[in-house]
Amino acid sequence: KALDLRRYAKQSRQIESFWHAADFADGLNKLGTDPANPYRALALEGREAAAHHNAQSQLHDSLGASEWLTRALRNSIDESTARLQSGLAILASVGSTAPFIGLFGTVWGIMTSFQAIGQMKSASLATVAPGISEALIATAVGLAVAVPATIAYNLFLGKLDSIETRLINFAGVFLNRVQREVNAHRRGGDK
Repeated sequence: KALDLRRYAKQSRQIESFWHAADFADGLNKLGTDPANPYRALALEGREAAAHHNAQSQLHDSLGASEWLTRALRNSIDESTARLQSGLAILASVGSTAPFIGLFGTVWGIMTSFQAIGQMKSASLATVAPGISEALIATAVGLAVAVPATIAYNLFLGKLDSIETRLINFAGVFLNRVQREVNAHRRGGDK
């Protein structure tokens, strides 16, 4: 997940070169060829939605080009975000359940100590030490798993939010650009 998020952050730096491209095809080339690039996917989805809306009269024409394109861009953002979020639920689950599993191990170790006390009829350190050490190990393992998982989850979630914000900003600029082209095309057609 860390490698994916790093790659997406790197891809977001290519947005500026997209806008400085001579045409759309050149801009796509500047975004790279990775089909998992959410910015490239968004641009392709936007272009296809605009072309589809203008190509033929269908039920979606009642939405208007801007609404149709906005919906297509939002769907692309949602798909990319869902792909980016995959696996985060596991980290969240591990981070929230590991302490309880460690606590269960702690209780188990203490029960073992009490059983040893009952069998030996002695509460000496030698009797309870094995159970108490098991309890401490279980607690340590639970925390050793939970803390990194929770930190990673929060870190990844923050980076994901940043990428989603960049996607939304890219979609907004893309939408404005297409709307200007549609308006210019309409004015040219009216003359």
